[in-house]
Amino acid sequence: MKFKNTTSHILLVLLIGLSVSVQAQTDIQKKEAAHFSISKVPIPADIVLEVGGLAFDGNGKLGVSTRRGDIWLIENPSGSNPIFKKYATGLHEPLGLAFRDGIFYTAQRGELTRLSDLNKDGRADRYETIYSWPLAANYHEYSYGPLILPNGDMIVTLNLGWVGRGASLSKWHGWMVKITPDGKMTPIAVGMRSPAGFNVNAEGDIFYAENQGDWVGSGRMTHIESGDFVGHPEGLKWSGEKGSPVSLKMEDIVDTLGYTLHEYAQIVPEMKAPSVWFPHTLMGISTSDILLIDNDNFGPFKNQFLVGDQGHSKIMRVYQEKVNGQYQGVCFPFREGFSSGILRMQWSPKRDIIYVGMTSRGWSSTGQDNFGLEKLQYTGKLPFEMKTIRALEDGFSIEFTEKVDVATASNPSNYSVQDFTYLYHHNYGSPVTDLQKRNITSVEVSADQLRVKLVIDQIRDGYIYEVKPAGVKNSKGETLLHNTGYYTMNNVPGRVRGSDESADHSRHTASTAGTTNVTSSKRVVEMPASWTNGPDQTVVLEPVPGLKFDQSEITVKAGSKIKMEFNNPDDMLHNVVIVKPGAADKIAQLAIDLGLEGQNKAYVPDAEEVLYHTKLIGPGEKDVIYFEAPTAPGRYTYVCTFPGHAASMRGVLIVE
Repeated sequence: MKFKNTTSHILLVLLIGLSVSVQAQTDIQKKEAAHFSISKVPIPADIVLEVGGLAFDGNGKLGVSTRRGDIWLIENPSGSNPIFKKYATGLHEPLGLAFRDGIFYTAQRGELTRLSDLNKDGRADRYETIYSWPLAANYHEYSYGPLILPNGDMIVTLNLGWVGRGASLSKWHGWMVKITPDGKMTPIAVGMRSPAGFNVNAEGDIFYAENQGDWVGSGRMTHIESGDFVGHPEGLKWSGEKGSPVSLKMEDIVDTLGYTLHEYAQIVPEMKAPSVWFPHTLMGISTSDILLIDNDNFGPFKNQFLVGDQGHSKIMRVYQEKVNGQYQGVCFPFREGFSSGILRMQWSPKRDIIYVGMTSRGWSSTGQDNFGLEKLQYTGKLPFEMKTIRALEDGFSIEFTEKVDVATASNPSNYSVQDFTYLYHHNYGSPVTDLQKRNITSVEVSADQLRVKLVIDQIRDGYIYEVKPAGVKNSKGETLLHNTGYYTMNNVPGRVRGSDESADHSRHTASTAGTTNVTSSKRVVEMPASWTNGPDQTVVLEPVPGLKFDQSEITVKAGSKIKMEFNNPDDMLHNVVIVKPGAADKIAQLAIDLGLEGQNKAYVPDAEEVLYHTKLIGPGEKDVIYFEAPTAPGRYTYVCTFPGHAASMRGVLIVE
């Protein structure tokens, strides 16, 4: 998860920009609220409830662990006046909570802990270490869990440290491990970067959610089995240790082949490709908890997953199926508008409320609050949605929650399908690669008007498909609540694995050339020959924590020659775009509107309001540009147009 520590106070949470324009965001939230309502759990003013974990005890009280090291018990959490009582304190950033047989369990930074209330006074009086692991004192070495399995064993995941890249500085970091109640540890799988969320589906299979970063092209969810390697090689430094189910070594993994992760998995049996990709900025930026809809109280979505996002303060929905024995599936938007960054979700005992625990310390979120606890409830009003998308040998079957209008649903022009993929490399994230638009050759509406079969001109395994029936209406003439789904095609039904022509790796490497070095007349990277005396002024700019630039104002003379050096010591992607006065919000929105092409264009739209810009740079990178300051005095804006950054990551270029 994307957190940073602070020493004496909570970092001010800044609104880092919306995934769509302010008005559009408000409109979609209003539409979503008609079906799924959000309400706050009142928190006393003197309690800093930076939620790390949620679990109900056996008496209807909600346990909440916090990043400050406390566990609170909330009596009557669904009411207007819940009662808070401290159950435990002095813990080291517990980022998970579970309850079984009268006892709470939590994963602290360095141990799995059992907390017992022996005298039944509502406070833990015994803190017992079940199993501990080493730490290197790196701020990024988070620990998550536990997830308690039916037999009582517990699953814990250990985050990589961060040293300008993900690093396994302590034993078993980057791994998922299983721990028995009596303290016996078994490593399960390796290759994780920031595994904040994990859970089981209706069949009991384990899945975990991952964040974009080095070796991770975009957010994703992966089915975990013993012996799996899921992509980040740092944890492989412990693969030779006793009990490791993985034989791969760090030196076995290279990223010079131009492969996608799916393609690499065809030649390395231990590697597991994701079951679902969450396209970065389009479906969130920082995946968190996973929750199974295990009942009929949340509409027609039983046995589907909900996946939280910390950065975009929203929840996504996932449907999965097995094809050729491997999971794959589709993610949809579900609910936006939470008040802070989502980290944890927990069902109420009656399975009619989802409690959503939030924190924004260190990494800002679209939700403006520093922390929060909210309730998500189904209103009973059925949304018109794509319920599922299933893969076919020649296209897709889309199932809707309501009957469709035959006229709009049978018209091919009301659909669009594109496919793309991500590179598997050590760089931070990946651009959308090999994006192609598919032709829809036929559309067939089922007799019951609940399903549509789309036949497309080509289907490629290892690709993510954007399926968009934007023009389809239901029988009442209403449009879809959300009109886009992203399907991850690990296997094409009826096709022998490896027979697809998409294994042309050369086009992957070729397609990235324009991403790191964006060619533009507004990005001049060599000092003009006419500047015989060099620049008049050199400006050095870089990001700082809280999604800000280190300088909020820069003053230059009108028409002067400027050299700008943009350095990135952060662990996220950033750019600098200088725009005309008053144009920052428009340009930020146009950058978002680039959609799947955004990262390939460095999130710089082709607009006359853009004056100068850098490329999009990753952690540890820099870019240098040269430009002449505007001749007209005024207050120009420089802004990072990477989606979600623009509202806070901006400054004023004062031209005198």
